[in-house]
Amino acid sequence: MPEQPMELDQEMTAVLDAIREQQGLETREQAAEWLLRRRIRRGAQGLTGRGRALYPVNSQGGHQ
Repeated sequence: MPEQPMELDQEMTAVLDAIREQQGLETREQAAEWLLRRRIRRGAQGLTGRGRALYPVNSQGGHQ
């Protein structure tokens, strides 16, 4: 896939730099890829229903 340059404003540059430092990445491109992968994982988790109750939840918080 051909690479496309990203046009970044100051806010996005700061976010990518913070992610880069936090995750120990070398470039802003790696930070952007990390964020994208994280979003895809969370979206897939929402679609598959993981992390949701598999039984009816009543107001007392117990199993039925």
